[in-house]
Amino acid sequence: MKALVHSLAFPILALAGFAAVLIAPAAAQDKAPLKIVALGDSLTAGYGLPATDTFPARLQRSLQAKGYNVEIENAGVSGDTASGGLSRLDWSIPDGTDAVIVELGANDMLRGVDPKVTRQALDDILARLKERDIPVLFAGMRAAPNLGAEFVRAYDAIFPELAQKYDVVFYPFFLDGVAAQAQLALRDGMHPNADGVRAIVDGILPKAEELIARVKKRGAS
Repeated sequence: MKALVHSLAFPILALAGFAAVLIAPAAAQDKAPLKIVALGDSLTAGYGLPATDTFPARLQRSLQAKGYNVEIENAGVSGDTASGGLSRLDWSIPDGTDAVIVELGANDMLRGVDPKVTRQALDDILARLKERDIPVLFAGMRAAPNLGAEFVRAYDAIFPELAQKYDVVFYPFFLDGVAAQAQLALRDGMHPNADGVRAIVDGILPKAEELIARVKKRGAS
């Protein structure tokens, strides 16, 4: 009887070990972090700030603190326009990217770029990300009032209209609660300081969670 028990035990243990080998890769895949790329300009790059205080770094920490397993790559380039972001889109968003945060257009506004040009570049970016089936969090911007009513009207309409067209997660104003707040800006009065970035992250965090929910929903379908 003992011999029979021993003879059965070995194949059972062997099968259990084989099953563990099969299950382990799947478990490892479940634990792989969601890879998010933040495509933007100096507001994303973190102009004048240490790497740990940039928008992508702070947002990653805030999401991780809430239990999300994410990695956010900083693909911000200071001075970039929407057209500049479009020109580097393919190599900035590598294969395997789960989601993208698009924050572009502020430099277009500051340089007085024709809103039609800005709109077309952002339209192309969102279209190409949609073709790749990559969920997007689209951050809007607002024009300075001193640029004239016609420019402001045309520029400000870009973001909500494109957000609706492509059904992306939309955060209407990236600098909401931060713009024109001296205590939240660097000495140049334009770029957010560490406290300003913290305020941006606090504001956009629910939208980032919505973005993650879309990624998970896509993966489950």
